[in-house]
Amino acid sequence: MNDCGVISINSQKAWQKLQDNPKAVLIDVRSEMEFLFIGHPKGAIHVPWIDEPDWDINPRFAADVRKLMLGGVISDHEGKDCQIEAVPVVLICRSGRRSLEAGKVLIKEGFCDVYNITDGFEGPLDAEHHRSTLDGWRFHNLPWEQC
Repeated sequence: MNDCGVISINSQKAWQKLQDNPKAVLIDVRSEMEFLFIGHPKGAIHVPWIDEPDWDINPRFAADVRKLMLGGVISDHEGKDCQIEAVPVVLICRSGRRSLEAGKVLIKEGFCDVYNITDGFEGPLDAEHHRSTLDGWRFHNLPWEQC
């Protein structure tokens, strides 16, 4: 049983964590359409939690992240694979909900250093039902790109 839990962190602190730890990996769990057309943090790796066409939870999510971590994308200075538990995994979605659920699955599957960006890429809805106006990765003008 894993005694770790998902650690809540806002987008600004997440950006600092990523800058301070070159081994940390930022995973965007949104759908492919969101990732491509709404934009995503620069350097984020896309591993969808829920995606089209059926909008079902990805039953291979933890396996996909594990494969990413062990497949050479993340490695230490000597070229050896890092231990999954030793590599911080920072998760982002639109507003912090899906990434929290995805993080809980990673914890259940043995990952230990898992962070959820609570304000997400676009932040919460404002009074006019718009996003990116109150909080989030884009609101704080952190590095992002759009296809």
